Formats: sequence, C-alpha cells, structure tokens
Amino acid sequence: MKFDLKSSNWWGPPKKFSTDFEDRKVSWLELFYDLVYVIAIAKITHHLSEDLSLNNLFVFVYFFVMIFWGWLNGSLYHDLHGTTGIRTRLMTLWQILIVAALVIVIDFSRADAVFNITIVLMIMQVYITYLWWSVGIYDKYHRKLNRPYTVFYLLSFALLFASLYVEPQYLWMVFYTTLVLNYLPPFVSVAFLGRNASAFTLSSSMSERMGLFTIIIFGEVMSGVITGVGHLEELNTMVWVYFTLAVFIVFGLWWLFFTLISDVRCKSGYLKSSMLELLYIPTLLALGLMGMAFSGLFASYGQAPGEWLSFNVIFGFSLALFLLGIATMMRLLNYPKQVGPAIFKVQLTLFSVAIAVLLLTFVQLHLSLFAYLSLLLTLLLVLNFIVNYYRHSLEVKQ
Repeated sequence: MKFDLKSSNWWGPPKKFSTDFEDRKVSWLELFYDLVYVIAIAKITHHLSEDLSLNNLFVFVYFFVMIFWGWLNGSLYHDLHGTTGIRTRLMTLWQILIVAALVIVIDFSRADAVFNITIVLMIMQVYITYLWWSVGIYDKYHRKLNRPYTVFYLLSFALLFASLYVEPQYLWMVFYTTLVLNYLPPFVSVAFLGRNASAFTLSSSMSERMGLFTIIIFGEVMSGVITGVGHLEELNTMVWVYFTLAVFIVFGLWWLFFTLISDVRCKSGYLKSSMLELLYIPTLLALGLMGMAFSGLFASYGQAPGEWLSFNVIFGFSLALFLLGIATMMRLLNYPKQVGPAIFKVQLTLFSVAIAVLLLTFVQLHLSLFAYLSLLLTLLLVLNFIVNYYRHSLEVKQ
C-alpha cells in the first residue's frame, strides 16, 4: 500500500476560507483544548479573591481578556481551518502548552514574575500570529485576509517586548494597549473581505463553542459559591439557606443566558459576528467577577458599608453588567421578525432589572444577606418568568 505524505488525512493542511460552513459537532480535541482554559480562569479568579484591591482588579481584567483572546483565536482557527490531520492537533497542543505555562508563571510570586509572564505572553502572541499567517502558505486568497492580523499582532508583540524596558508605572498601560491591538484586526479585515463580509456569519459550531466557554465561567461561579461557604467558620441553618439562594441565583442566570443567547444564530455579516464576539468579553468578565465575589460575599457581607471595592459591590455591579451584556448581545442575534416586539420587551426588562440590582447594591438599605440574596433571586425569577412567557415566540423555528 502506497503511503501518501500529501494526504490530508495524515498531515492535514488547513481548510480554505469559506463563508459556507458545514454542520459539524464540536470535536473531542476542542473540548480537551478548553480544559487548560478552565485552569487559567480559575487561577486568576483565585488570585483576585485572595487579595482584592484596585490594582489586582485591573490585573484580573487584563488576564481574563488576554486569556479569552487566546481561546477565541484558537477556537476560530479550528472552526475555519481545522482538519482531522496531525497539523491541527499539533497546533492545538502547542497552544495548550503555552497557556499552561502562563498559568504556572502567574502562580509564581517571585521578583522576576513580571518578566516571566511577559516572556510567556510574547510566546503566546507570536504563536497566534503564526497560526493565522501560516494559513496563507496553503491558501493564497487567505494571505490578504490575514494581513491585518499579522500586522496588529506583531505590533502587539513589539509592545510586549518593549515593556521589558519600560518603567513599572507605565507597564500596565503598555499591556492594555496590546489588548486593544489584539482585538482590532477583525474590524480592519472587513475591507479585505469585500462582498464576503456581508455573507459571513458565525457557524453553528462556533456558537456552540462560545456557549461551552460560557459554561466554563459558570463553573467558576459555582466554585465561588462553594468556596465562599467553605470560608465560614460553621455550618448552620442560615448558611445552608445562603448556599441554596446562591445556587438558585446561578441557575437563574444560566437559564436566562442559554434561553436568550446560546441557541440563536448571529445576524449575517463579518462585522456583526466580530461585535458579538467582543460583547462576550464584558458579559463573561462580569460572570467571572461574580464567581470571585461569591467566594468572599458570605463572610464579608455588611462588614464595610460604603466601601466601593468590596465583594458585595463587585457582585452587584457584575450581575447588572451581565444582564446588560445579554440585552446588548440580543441586538446582534437573528431572531424571527415576528417575535420582534417580544424581544424588545425582554430587553427592556433586562435593563430594568439591571438598574434595580444596582440600586440594591449601591443604595444604603442596610439589608441582611438573606434579604439581599432573596431580593436578587426574586428579580431573576420575575425576569425568567417574563422570558418564558414569551418562550413560545422565541422558539419559533428559525
């Protein structure tokens, strides 16, 4: 039997770019790839909960957005260009290795920690740059499409390298600038896509991938609830009541998100797809912060009234931001025209509940933890009731 080294079943050059997606199920490789991101999110959340400060909050936001950027690029690459060949598996393996290395250096609190983190970020940056650039080796049409990615990602790499010589007070300014550069390419690429830009939309498999990443963050929220209860000195009846209310709140948020967002396709257009991906950032960031806040909410609630940087304030603000994120994302989803009025009413209710949550959080009502959690759960129950009231309309075949 002749062994063909050019066979796509053996090496597997990347698939050519196309706006026509085949229906496929998420592969086991993609699920394995997600595991390292579970660990990465858990690690940065744990660090923030252990030492809640404004500086650490900015650090958490940076790493969360950077980790999401890495996950998104790897997932999009697999969705657009992945095959069953060895090349795709090796490309995924290298990224798993890099993210795992990032988790290790984040966990080291030595004097050279910033240097080590920067080096790993540079490796991650240049690797993802290569990920997109390398497609052009096999697909000439893709060369002009990956040009914005190559240019902006290399600029970001150059800034990361320059940060090794920057004064400490300017370091995070440089880091955040690299984030902006990393998220710009999709919006510049619209000009290179031409007519394909309006035909492009997120595939059903990529929508599923976004939902799976959301599940990862929900897992961190549940972990925060369990950790928060574990920090208490004793387990009495009220603690179990708090625990139950918290789990109900998390379940209500899950129900809300996956009813309104997960099973609905994005509107056509490369720009709309990119905007939807971008809107996942504040929405999932808020969810991650809720998980962090839950880990300290039970033990510290009411101990520092008026303190704006507390577990209580971060939890309430994050919950409101999560609801606003859902409402905004709904504008980019392709619901049937006949359910437009129902969608508008749901969005209006989401905004109203978000404002109510902010009032409960920032207005000094001196509520007990039981009353606070009960009121939040009541608001979510009302919200879910309204959503499910329109559920028949929302589930019209699309």
